[in-house]
Amino acid sequence: MGILSYLLVIPFIGILLLLCLPNKAVFYHRMVSNLITFVVFCVSIYLFSSFSIDPSLQFVEHTNWFSFGSSGGIDYSLGLDGLSLPMLVLTTFVSFIASVASIYIKKRTKTYFSLFLLLEVGMMGVFLATNLFLFFLFFEITFVTMFFLIGIWGYNKKERAAYHFLIYNGLGSAFLLIAIVGIYVVFGSVEYETVRKLVALDIPSPLSWTLFVCLLLAFAIKLPIFPFHRWMLLVHVEAPPSVVIIHAGILLKIGAYGILRFGVSMFSSHMNYIATILVVLGLINLLYGAILAFAQTELKRVLAYSSISHMGIILLGVAAGNVIGLQGAVLQSVSHGLISALFFFLVGALYERTKSTQLEDLGGIAKSMPVYSGILMIASLGLLGLPGLSGFVSEFFSLLGLFEKYPIYAAVGTLGLILAAVYTLRALMEVSFGKQQKIFTTTDIGWKEGLPMFALVLIILSIGIYPDLISHTLNGTLETIASEWRG
Repeated sequence: MGILSYLLVIPFIGILLLLCLPNKAVFYHRMVSNLITFVVFCVSIYLFSSFSIDPSLQFVEHTNWFSFGSSGGIDYSLGLDGLSLPMLVLTTFVSFIASVASIYIKKRTKTYFSLFLLLEVGMMGVFLATNLFLFFLFFEITFVTMFFLIGIWGYNKKERAAYHFLIYNGLGSAFLLIAIVGIYVVFGSVEYETVRKLVALDIPSPLSWTLFVCLLLAFAIKLPIFPFHRWMLLVHVEAPPSVVIIHAGILLKIGAYGILRFGVSMFSSHMNYIATILVVLGLINLLYGAILAFAQTELKRVLAYSSISHMGIILLGVAAGNVIGLQGAVLQSVSHGLISALFFFLVGALYERTKSTQLEDLGGIAKSMPVYSGILMIASLGLLGLPGLSGFVSEFFSLLGLFEKYPIYAAVGTLGLILAAVYTLRALMEVSFGKQQKIFTTTDIGWKEGLPMFALVLIILSIGIYPDLISHTLNGTLETIASEWRG
C-alpha cells in the first residue's frame, strides 16, 4: 500500500470508530467525521506540495488484483496527474467543509456520518483511479451513498428527489458500464494509458463511436448537460445543505472530469468531430440556466439554475480544445466547487434561523446578520465573476480559449456573464437589503459556522489573485492533452 491507498483507508477508520459509538453520542459522531475529513485534507495538501510539475502520473500504485485465467484480468492501479490532483484537493477540502456544515443534521447522525465518510472514499477514488474498472467501482459508491443521504435526510419531497437522482444517474451508470465493457472487449485493457494509446492508433469506427457516445452520455447526465438537468434541480432544493455542498461542489465536477479524462484525453479524435456541438450545448446551458435563475423566487432554485449555467462555461472551455480553454474548464470546476460550497453553507445557516428560503421572506437580513450578509456578498460577487475572485479567472480563461477557435460563439457566451450579474445581484439585494416581510428572531453566525466560511472566502480570494496556485500543476498535463487533440 502506498500513500494513495492509505488516503482511501482513513475514512474507513472513521466509519469503524462511528460504529463503536452509541447512537445518542451525536457530539462525538460529528467530532469523528470532522477529524477524519480534516486529516484526509491534510494528506491531500501534502500530496499537492510534493507534486512535481510533470505530465506523467505520480504516487503510482499498481498491482495485480484478479485475473480471468489466460484471457487477462484487472489491476489495482492508482495515481495522480495534473488533472486529478486539483480535483482531489477540492474533494477533501469541500468534504471537510460539508462535514462541519452537518451541524444542522439532528437525526440518525451515526448512520449519516458513516455514509458521508463512505461517500468521501468514493469521490476520492474517482479521481485517484487510473483504470476504468476502479473508476466505475468508486463512481457507484458515490451513486449509492448519495441516494440514501438525499432520501433519508432531505426535506419534504426528499423521496421524489432521491428517486429522480436514482433514475437519471442509474441510466448514466448503465451507459458507463456498457462503455467500459466494450472498451475491455475491443482493446483488451481498462488502464487509462493503454486504452488511450490504442484508441489513438484506431481509426474512428462505428463501434468506437458507440463507446464514445456511451461515455459522453454518462457524463452529460452527471454534469449535467441540457436536457439531462431536471434531476439536479430537485436535489439542490430537497437535499440537506451539507449534502448539496458535496453534490454541487464535487459530484457535478465528476461529469466535467469524465469528459476531460475520457473524452478529451482518451477519445481526442472523436472529440474533434463534436467540438462545435459541445460549444452549442455549452451556450444552451449557460444562457438557459442564467435566464431561468433570474425568474426564480426561491434561493435554492436560483443557485440550482446558476449551477446549470456555470456548467456551460466548463463545456465552452473543453470545446475550445486549447491549453487556456482546458485550463479555464478545470479552474471553473474548482472555483464553482468552492463558491457553491460557500453558498449552500450560507443557505443552511439561513434556513436554520428563518425556516424559509423564499426570497420574499428574507428581506432585510443585513440589519440583524451583518457578518452573514458580508460573506453572502463575497459569495455573490464570486459567482458573478468579479475580478480578484476565483470566478473571474476561470470564466475569463474559458472564454479566452474559446475566442481563439470560435470567436462568434464566445461573444454570445459573454451574454451569460452579464445575465449572471443580473440574477446574482437581484437575489443578493432582495435577501440582504430588501423590504422585510416577516419578523425573524435571528442571530448572526457564530465561530463554528464563521471559521469554515472564512476559510472558503480566503481560498476563493487566493485563487482569484494568484491563479497559478492551481494552474501550475495543470500545465504539463493539459499541454499533452491539447497537443493530442490538435494532432
